[in-house]
Amino acid sequence: MNQYSKRREALLYHAKPHPGKIQVVPTKPYATQRDLSLAYSPGVAEPCLEIAKDTDNVYKYTAKGNLVAVISNGTAVLGLGDIGPEASKPVMEGKGLLFKIFADIDVFDIEVDTKDVEAFIQTVKNIAPTFGGINLEDIKAPESFEIERRLVEELNIPVMHDDQHGTAIISSAALLNAIELAEKYIEEIKVVVSGAGSAALACANLYLLLGVKVENIIMFDKDGMLTNSRTDLSDLQRKYAKEQLMTLSEAVAGADVFLGLSVGNILTPEMLLSMAANPIVFAMANPIPEIDYGTAIATRPDVIMATGRSDHPNQVNNVLGFPYIFRGALDVRATRINEAMKMAAVTALAELAKAPVPEQVNIAYGETKLNFGREYIIPKPFDPRLIAVVAPAVARAAMESGVAKHPILDWDKYTEELLERLGNDNKMVRLLTNRAKTDPKRIVFAEADHLDVLKAAQIVLEEKIGFPILLGNREKINILKAEIGFDAEVAIIDPKTDAEDERRYRYAESFWKSRQRRGINLLDAQKWMRERNYFAAMMVNEGEADALVTGYSRSYPSTVKPIMLLMGKAPGVTRIATTNMMLTKRGPLFLSDTAINPNPNAEDLARIALMTARTVRMFGMEPVIAMVSFSNFGSSTDASAVKVREAVAYLHKEYPDLIVDGEIQADFALNPDLHKSKFPFSKLAGKKVNTLIFPNLESANITYKILKELDHVVSIGPIMLGMDKPVHIFQLGASVEEMVNMAAVAVVDAQEKEKRLKMAKNK
Repeated sequence: MNQYSKRREALLYHAKPHPGKIQVVPTKPYATQRDLSLAYSPGVAEPCLEIAKDTDNVYKYTAKGNLVAVISNGTAVLGLGDIGPEASKPVMEGKGLLFKIFADIDVFDIEVDTKDVEAFIQTVKNIAPTFGGINLEDIKAPESFEIERRLVEELNIPVMHDDQHGTAIISSAALLNAIELAEKYIEEIKVVVSGAGSAALACANLYLLLGVKVENIIMFDKDGMLTNSRTDLSDLQRKYAKEQLMTLSEAVAGADVFLGLSVGNILTPEMLLSMAANPIVFAMANPIPEIDYGTAIATRPDVIMATGRSDHPNQVNNVLGFPYIFRGALDVRATRINEAMKMAAVTALAELAKAPVPEQVNIAYGETKLNFGREYIIPKPFDPRLIAVVAPAVARAAMESGVAKHPILDWDKYTEELLERLGNDNKMVRLLTNRAKTDPKRIVFAEADHLDVLKAAQIVLEEKIGFPILLGNREKINILKAEIGFDAEVAIIDPKTDAEDERRYRYAESFWKSRQRRGINLLDAQKWMRERNYFAAMMVNEGEADALVTGYSRSYPSTVKPIMLLMGKAPGVTRIATTNMMLTKRGPLFLSDTAINPNPNAEDLARIALMTARTVRMFGMEPVIAMVSFSNFGSSTDASAVKVREAVAYLHKEYPDLIVDGEIQADFALNPDLHKSKFPFSKLAGKKVNTLIFPNLESANITYKILKELDHVVSIGPIMLGMDKPVHIFQLGASVEEMVNMAAVAVVDAQEKEKRLKMAKNK
């Protein structure tokens, strides 16, 4: 994508369909006049009077306890500098989005039009009663230090400048683990810091709390080493000033740790070679680190390295910290975020990196098994355990240090509540695409001369999900490519007109030979190879592509037919099916069969359940399967209910370890408490169901489409189950986003099939 197209895409993302990235959503009923009279006048007077009696009641009757202000004056925005309060608003909205999706914290972004420290402080103090916490953002140093210090002292709610403390907390956790792996003692290590801004100073200050000695920290800014002879240092910087002047190269010689929060490529390979054994390098300048990761590893194989980038191991990412620190602080109504709470977050993150990693995380990052070591010293941002580990640690530290006004009494219940909050945001799409990126595959887009399909292929290429192969009218594809700024070189094939392409004839002969005893003649095979879906399927069959996605412009049955004719079922599979992964507020929910089998029998239902279970595991989840019906456990003798019951009986007998039960009504299946109270004997009692197997196509298809349209649930699918090759079919008129998601599914499917094939060959 050229620069103009990237700019246009970014602007459209923020402008359409609604300007901005966050909105306010009512949390109470408002349909009737009675609802409105309770929400506003006259009913609203009652909570107002209760709060007037005791201001702590504001937490009981309003959203204050889960509301954080992200506040900036726009003086130090990202890498953009002083761009003003209005121009900083997209960044503040983005921070609000991260708070919501990682910790279910609501945010109002506040942009303050002043550079005067006193005026800024007074503005924040005046609006503080609205909020349960204050996140200061993108305020330039040294003013940011004074602003945070004063607000922490003068307000009775948690205040944190994440630019400073977020990086400090994450890098401190990394440092603890790196020192352990390097077999060094923290009170003895020599640390060189490149950068003397707010983040660098916060890191150094926290390192002191970990045990690093101040005399062992040497700090540099753009003007050189911080020395006592300099007159331009702030009081906070002066703490790290030294008597003897050195160059960065001289300081790094023999150093144990290099901390970079400055500019790219400032640490040379020669400097790295001069460091002590098992050097620890945190090169966190973005997008270009202080030393390139590959260069560092090649120069010093014993280096333990972290960067700010997601494409290298050990990413120091603030999202590991601030959502969960504020979550824990809010949940105990902390009056501040103190050093004890920050250190609790450091320790929790460091310890989490040593714990066994859930399969979901291994899958997301394409790892066989992540283990604590040089390439894994801090948790991954998509680790679902973060909220249940860091937030309680912070909350407990707030209680123990005496700043908690609402202590937690039942920690098990609190942990359950935290994990339940993850259902409000589904990280599954991010996990899916991240996993696809670990081993991208060649994907045939069989209808690439449609604008939306081409847009999806462009995103797949640019996001490194896969390598698209475009099928369709070449002239039309090239016109559309120019229109959307898709200037990358990709393969374009037109099976109808590319007469010189020998593949068409080769594919036809290969297909004919495989089906000549089943009524297919060579002439028919040659004719069919002019059709995109036939040609695309043969590309995958012949190993000249890894996966196929199609179906945007044609009905599902007409698309499935050629696929089934050419590709067929996986070994041992008697019937194919489909599942849709619905990203609901309660978490991912798999629905089967949504597109293939009109009226499966009991045996078919059991096999559909088993194939769906395998797919659920492919996404790193353990399947909890409800076989749904209109009846509960034998309450009806209707044939539809009976076949579900028989399918469950078969699964219980042949697959006793599978968590599956039924027949059961959908509301009982999805409500664990209701289910447990009425059917305590069930395998599903007290469990959170993540998979529904429907008795027929009609009920499954209607359900997923109602969910998708009425509740705006993201749907990924229909995902094909039981196919021999990675092929997935879009719903007619699928959106660009849906097609990108399905392409990622196709890549992951290809990865899984490749893995199983290798395992089978090695047996």
